[in-house]
This record gives sequence, structure tokens and C-alpha cells, in this order.
Amino acid sequence: MDAFWNYLIGSDAWLVRIALIIAVSVILRIVLKFVLDRVVNRIVTGVKKRQNVDDTQALQASPLVAVRIVQRTRTIGSVLGNVITVVIVIVSLLLIVTNINPGITSSFALITAALGAGLGFGAQNIIKDVLNGLFMVVEDQLGVGDVVDLGFATGVVESVGIRVTQVRDVNGTLWYVRNGEVLRVGNMSQGWSRVILDLAVPYTSDVDEVQHRMLETAVALEEDPKWRSRILERPEIWGIESISSEAIVIRLVVKTRSSSKDDVARELRARLKRLLDEMDVKLPALNTVVLTGYEGAASIRGARPPKTKPVTIPKSTPKDTK
Repeated sequence: MDAFWNYLIGSDAWLVRIALIIAVSVILRIVLKFVLDRVVNRIVTGVKKRQNVDDTQALQASPLVAVRIVQRTRTIGSVLGNVITVVIVIVSLLLIVTNINPGITSSFALITAALGAGLGFGAQNIIKDVLNGLFMVVEDQLGVGDVVDLGFATGVVESVGIRVTQVRDVNGTLWYVRNGEVLRVGNMSQGWSRVILDLAVPYTSDVDEVQHRMLETAVALEEDPKWRSRILERPEIWGIESISSEAIVIRLVVKTRSSSKDDVARELRARLKRLLDEMDVKLPALNTVVLTGYEGAASIRGARPPKTKPVTIPKSTPKDTK
């Protein structure tokens, strides 16, 4: 055994040392990746078992925290897997270069310094991408399976890498977004969502009756066993949004689970259409009425306005007039 170690230390065995470095690096990467995947799978399986489901998609009907645990665990596992690979490759390359020629760095000190400065300047964006990606994952800004708006692309997150996040949009296009270029993250999968429907009815309609029937329709949807688990609160009529000579726009709002917003909105529109047919209400030609819907949801007050303290206005003292 001593003879073998002496042989490895000797200068003639650099090829053997390089082969050992590569072999150890590959084995270490496989072992760490296996351990990481095992931990991720155990966490995901534990969440599913506690929620009594077999498929991750079925967790959408479970508490939102369970969904976030699964998504965040898989995202962190993906990022850590990339970090493990990069670190092992860099360390292995340094060890191999050192074994080939221990004095190679000192021999080319000036060249190494110039290359280091150039690479450092050029690697600023890479470091920015890596740090921003780590912060996004640690702060739970997004996760695999989230529907997000990153400014550059909007869609479902398929992968969060150490440098690039992959987002697939509704058309199926896969966007590669550099983490360092992400200035804002709009996550539509965290917490809850809100369905906002603006319905325009003729100016001559009975507004009170229309609002009452619209709310009845939305409440009936909320009480339907098929949709009950997807709607979080009782629907609300926020009232009249705009009035013109042609129509009156009434806003209906329903708070839903983030993953069910589109499904609830489509079903609610279909039921409102049948309601209008029953009431024989003909929608006006919208020449001047603009339905803003989701984009114009600036008023978030609803039926529960925030309470504010009254502002005291000092009384002015009248001046003596001569």
C-alpha cells in the first residue's frame, strides 16, 4: 500500500492521478445527485401522503401551502443539482491543471492575471444571473409549475436553473430568460386570484334586477359541488363601473384558487349568458364602451372598504375688515 501511495505522489504518475480525479468527481456527483433527489422525493411524497393524493396536480384542491412546498422543493432541488455539478467540474479542472504542471500558474503569471481580469469583467453578468436566480428561489418568488409574468415572457415555469429560467407560454414557445435580467416577477400561482367580469347591459335595463340576478347566478356557481372547492369567498357585485348613452357596465367579482381562475371565469360567463337569454336582455353594440376587465381592476376595495381615520381640518379665523 505504501508503495502505491509513493507511486501516486511521484511525478511519473500524473496520468493516474488525473484519471483518479475524474473518477472521484463522477462518483461524487452521482452520489450527491442521488442524495438530493432522494430528499426531494421524500418531501414531495410526504406532502402527497398527508393530503391523501397520488398526483401532484391533485394538490390543487388541497391547501395552498402544500402546493407551494412541492413546487419550492423541486425548484430548490433543481438549482442545487446545478450548483453541485458546476462546483465539482471547477474543482476537478483546477486539480487536473495542477497535476499536469504544478508551476503553470506561476510561469504565466502575467497572462493569468490578464485572463483573470478579462474573465472577471466578462463574468459580471454570469455572477449577476447566478445570484439573482438564487435569491428568487430562496425568497420563493417563483417555482416549477408557477404561472408567472417576467416581463420578457409570460407562462408556466418549467425549469429554474442556476443562470436561466425556462418559461413556456400559452402558444407552446419555450422562453429562456436570464435570471439577472428579471427585474420583476408577477406570480399568478401564489395565494389566490380574482375573476373580474364586466357586463354591459342596455341603458334602459333595470340595473337593480340585473345585479340581483347576476349575484344569484354567481352564488349558485359557488354552491355547486363541482366548483365549491375552487371558489374561496362569496361572489360580490362591485356595482356600476361606467355609464354611457348606450350601456351600463356592471362589475362582478369572484375570489378563486389561483389554479382555477380561468375555469371559473369561463363557467361563469356561460351561466351569465344563459341568464341574459332568460331575462331577454340584449347586449348593446359596444361602440364607445370599453370593458377594461382584469387590466382595469384598479379598485380593489370591493364590499370591504379599508377603514381610515378622519382628517381634521383646522378652521380658518376670519380677518377683521375695515
